[in-house]
Amino acid sequence: MGCMTFELSPEHEQFRHTVRDFAEKEIAPHSAAWDSSHHFPVDVVHKMGELGLFGLTSPEEYGGAGLTGEEGAFTSLCLAIEEIGRVDQSLGATLEAAVGLGINPILNYGTAEQKQTWLPDLVAGRRLAGFGLTEPGAGSDAGATRTRATLENGEWVIDGAKQFITNSGSEITSLVTVTARTGEVDGKAEISTIIVPAGTPGFTAEKAYDKLGWHASDTHPLSFDGARVPEANLLGTRGRGYAQFLATLDDGRVALAALAVGCIQACLDQCVQYAGERTTFGVPIGRKQGVAFQIADLEVMLSASRLLTYRAAWMKDSGASVGDFKKAASVAKLYATESAVSATRIATQVFGGYGFMEEYQVARLYRDAKVLEIGEGTSEVQRILIARALGLPVE
Repeated sequence: MGCMTFELSPEHEQFRHTVRDFAEKEIAPHSAAWDSSHHFPVDVVHKMGELGLFGLTSPEEYGGAGLTGEEGAFTSLCLAIEEIGRVDQSLGATLEAAVGLGINPILNYGTAEQKQTWLPDLVAGRRLAGFGLTEPGAGSDAGATRTRATLENGEWVIDGAKQFITNSGSEITSLVTVTARTGEVDGKAEISTIIVPAGTPGFTAEKAYDKLGWHASDTHPLSFDGARVPEANLLGTRGRGYAQFLATLDDGRVALAALAVGCIQACLDQCVQYAGERTTFGVPIGRKQGVAFQIADLEVMLSASRLLTYRAAWMKDSGASVGDFKKAASVAKLYATESAVSATRIATQVFGGYGFMEEYQVARLYRDAKVLEIGEGTSEVQRILIARALGLPVE
């Protein structure tokens, strides 16, 4: 019986080194300043685009890499997110959302005209797109969506509000894809997905949030007051918005797990270095079991999280069944993100008082990690999905 491995190909390893080199030269020296000033670095987003990071899962006809599943297109994206996230979680999240929530819905469900209109700039990193799903009263419970879109004289008229939407109000945002109620079918809300270009009258990206972490990421509440877009801006089939975004989130969960792996790797790197240099009572603190054992635990978390994440990415690339992939995505997302939160707690403890100081990366990672357990479906939602996949009748 042959053995199954998830070892990365030589091409993937070379790609990892390319992205790591870019991240350490172009991002790492500036991360603390961007975080402190809540600055969204558009120039670096463009450089990430020039490196090809936004086009890893897109066809060549739109300027993408043209990689296939067999060539590991999705795995390449996860590698890029991990390496960017290792030095800056905000920019890792920017990349994750730009591809997973911005490009993918249009690539997977758009018409030929929609793809040609929007994808070239998004794939090149010249522009960004957001995905307007979450509302003040509807997050995981998308059936509670209150935003409405009514068809009037060949136009969708949109009214409602969205919140926590990434890449939705930057100076290079070109559109937001919005889920909205477009009617009722058999007493249930008909949810459809509609493209709303930036600058549409009645569509406002409100003041950016003051967040606990991800300070250099662009995140806004959105409001729609009679915003009108052409009927042709419907994305995919009317009434299939719910199914479309569920499939979109499956990919996003693996990508967010990769961001968590980058976070854990950074914690491990920082702790190993610090524990070898910082001395107490005449010896490095790494000589103390109380410190060394915690750092050993970081290595275990990292190894397990990375294997789960790249196993799920491999399943996506190799065309595994939807059910198997969905479960693997939830398992990877749940374990990697909860491990990342634990890893940042351990890292700040290893650093002691210095870990509480903003000049050290572990302090920033501590703040950044928490949202990993919330975005793309909370830990609780992942447990529900995993339980259901096991055949349990959990509500």
